[in-house]
Amino acid sequence: MNRKQKTRLFAVISIFIILSLAAGLVLYALKQNINLFYTPSELIKAEITPEQNIRIGGYVKKQSVQYDPSGKQVSFIVTDHTNDISVNFEGVLPNLFREGQVVVVTGKLNPQRAVVANQVLAKHDEKYMPRQLAKDLQEGKRQAS
Repeated sequence: MNRKQKTRLFAVISIFIILSLAAGLVLYALKQNINLFYTPSELIKAEITPEQNIRIGGYVKKQSVQYDPSGKQVSFIVTDHTNDISVNFEGVLPNLFREGQVVVVTGKLNPQRAVVANQVLAKHDEKYMPRQLAKDLQEGKRQAS
């Protein structure tokens, strides 16, 4: 192998190592920032750490919405018609929020296994629900019946 071939081989190996390192860093960053979408049944079974951000989707259980007297906090239950998860939220709820409506909640799980939400999104139509969540919620309805 002459000097020119060694230089090319070194360049190719260096580029391969750099690209592999970059791909590894990107995948690691994505792993850290992914918010998984859980139904209440999946959340109960999952092993979630308190500092991990989570997303939970489901229906607001009827007659579960309770407003704090100050009007700043609200607690409600998100259900998939099989299991329920309590949610505590401080802030302004979306206009479309109501009992029986589909919501997506982002927050953290506290030691009492309730979600402390920092964002609540209300869905006005189930057509916009992720396909897997719609399937899981329908299965929950069938099992509850």
